[in-house]
Amino acid sequence: MSFEDEMRAAMATFVVEARELLQDMETGLLGLENDTDPEEAIGAIFRAAHTIKGSSGLFGLDHLVRFTHVLESVLDRLRNDEIAVSPELVGALLPCCDHLGRLMSAVEEGRLDEDPALAAEGVALHARLEPYLTDAAAPAAAAPVPDAADTGTTGAAAAEGAMHLSLRFGADCLRSGMDPLSFIRYLSTLGEIRDVRVLDGLFPEASAFDPESSYLDFEVTLGTTADVASVADVFEFVREDSAITVLAAGSPASDYATLVTGSGELAGAVAEVLVTSGAVTPRALAEALAQAGSAVEVTGTAPAAPAAARAPEPQTAAAQAPAAVAAVPAQSRTGGAAATATPATVATVAKTVSPAAKTPAAKTAAPAGGQGAAGAAREARSIRVDALRLDRLIDVVGELVIAGAGAGLHATTNGDETLLASISELMRLVEEVRDSALQLRMVPIGTTFSRFQRVVRDVSADLGKDIALVISGGETEVDKALVEQIGDPLMHLVRNSMDHGIESAEVRAQRGKPARGTLRLNAYHDSGSIVIEVSDDGGGIDPEKVLAKAVERGLVEAGASLSEQDIYQLIFEAGFSTAAQVSDLSGRGVGMDVVKRNVTALRGMIEVESKVGVGCTMRIRLPLTLAIIDGFLVGVGNASYVVPLDRVIECVELPPNSDLRDCMDLRGEVLPFIRLRSLFGIDGERPRRENVVVVEYAGMKVGLVVDALVGEFQTVIKPLGMLFGHVNGIGGATILGNGDVALIIDVSMLVRHYGERQAERDLVVAR
Repeated sequence: MSFEDEMRAAMATFVVEARELLQDMETGLLGLENDTDPEEAIGAIFRAAHTIKGSSGLFGLDHLVRFTHVLESVLDRLRNDEIAVSPELVGALLPCCDHLGRLMSAVEEGRLDEDPALAAEGVALHARLEPYLTDAAAPAAAAPVPDAADTGTTGAAAAEGAMHLSLRFGADCLRSGMDPLSFIRYLSTLGEIRDVRVLDGLFPEASAFDPESSYLDFEVTLGTTADVASVADVFEFVREDSAITVLAAGSPASDYATLVTGSGELAGAVAEVLVTSGAVTPRALAEALAQAGSAVEVTGTAPAAPAAARAPEPQTAAAQAPAAVAAVPAQSRTGGAAATATPATVATVAKTVSPAAKTPAAKTAAPAGGQGAAGAAREARSIRVDALRLDRLIDVVGELVIAGAGAGLHATTNGDETLLASISELMRLVEEVRDSALQLRMVPIGTTFSRFQRVVRDVSADLGKDIALVISGGETEVDKALVEQIGDPLMHLVRNSMDHGIESAEVRAQRGKPARGTLRLNAYHDSGSIVIEVSDDGGGIDPEKVLAKAVERGLVEAGASLSEQDIYQLIFEAGFSTAAQVSDLSGRGVGMDVVKRNVTALRGMIEVESKVGVGCTMRIRLPLTLAIIDGFLVGVGNASYVVPLDRVIECVELPPNSDLRDCMDLRGEVLPFIRLRSLFGIDGERPRRENVVVVEYAGMKVGLVVDALVGEFQTVIKPLGMLFGHVNGIGGATILGNGDVALIIDVSMLVRHYGERQAERDLVVAR
């Protein structure tokens, strides 16, 4: 893989992880107002913003760094209790998350330079943050420089308030996608890079040179007003495998001596760099080394102190290029000398050479938090996999299921007991592989639910209502493909509940309800399905009002007798609405029909449970996965059909003399049934003995009359395509072991079709 390909892959990973961090930021911000102890949440939000800023700097996305820097400054003041949590502050920070998302989208599309329109939007957002930045941009009070007599150092760098960084990047730094030069470049956002020295003392002979390893280390002088922890955090992504030392201006000479003695073969070169850069005087370092019992010889001459220290400008430093790299006389490789280099030389080496095994024992600056270890632990437990690869795996497993069924059929036909036993064991293993493959695509639905925190906050503000969102069952896992497609239907239901369901504070007070309305999102598994509930404690749905509106629009004949569930299903008709007035959110009858259509396309169903004055629950029932289902294979004539097993209650024999009616007595219960032979127009003579497959939908039991019961069947769903999209009662197709095609019965559609047909018959009889 070329370097360009590696960078593209790294950039794609950066965008994915940045989006996850933005989602975490948004979730954290939405919970701040109601958090009695928000310190931990604020810290998490700050770390997310800091990580995005740092990663952006590594890729040279300076416009992202500049925007996030201001956001980070506000969060830093919030973290330090300089400003308080308020709805206004949260309202100013949330659009910044949206803006960062748009900037990420531009990066994902390959637009790495700043977009003028987005830049103008960023300026406007910064203006909203300005009231919270009072005194934030002012340089921090410079720490008093200790007297030389107290510290043992009189270096020019100390007089200027410069930090010294000793960077020993780990062996696999570049292999992990981390470019040392990018870290050095990013330091310019914290101040002014005044000096960079490249050490090549660990460079091997040509015969031992590994082109995938790096043998270079860096000594950097940075002029900054930032604290040591902030500078150390720049190296958060590599601190686990690297030795990073950050010494503040005015550090005791003993700290510099510790750095030198811990540098192994590079000790002499490091001592020379410290002296020539002005970090410490030759005399102070020599005395400190002597006290430490080190035999390292101090060479080099300290530079003269400047007349006045230059004040770095953190706000504009992102646009500055690193200062010219000072030349250090090259010595032998065994002597640990520093090499002469320019910024261009450093860039070339950093891009083409990967780190090798290094053993300097330099002191590593302590991180501000335990992020590095936690991140490494998470990485060790999980791995990112492209969703397309998972889809391909599911397809292959599905074909394996079909092939196994075919082999089992042939073994049964030939009566080979040994082969049957082998195939039985094979199918058991195939089922395990299938279940494991499907589990790979299962994700918690809580991530989808949490996105509605923002929706509820914004919409309730627009409506002038006080609404709280309560989420439960977020740990329930569902197929990723379902999660991606259920978002829009859920959005319609949530907005509809807030607009039509939950009353205004005045109306709620009249009804004896608390002023704050409650919207609930819940998910759980039930009988091989995933159930998602959207509930509110509003006014509920008045069935009489819905029926009257349906009669008015000609959807139902006047005087028709409909069950409560049938009436509730009318709200999903296109253009149907009972709203007294049209709002920006709803009331035009557009949305609920789309919800039903999308849910039906996912082989799901919607149930409505409501009580006037108490509230309403919209219950969506979906299959756990869209790829493979357990079915029950039946035969009608020469055709084969698959009934989803989770819909099957039992199988019974059709009673004799049932030709004159479409129902039967099932242990004292009237069971209506549908003859699949008649419904699908299948010719041929009926068998002497017919069977009934009892299925259930929305609490209603219906029988499917078939010729033969074949048995349970694991099936891979194949879409019918647009040409057959209008066919009612069929939800897809599959391929049997013998190569024949079997249609998959859509139980919900068949039951609804039966109900509609029965209603028409009742209406004719009534006339």
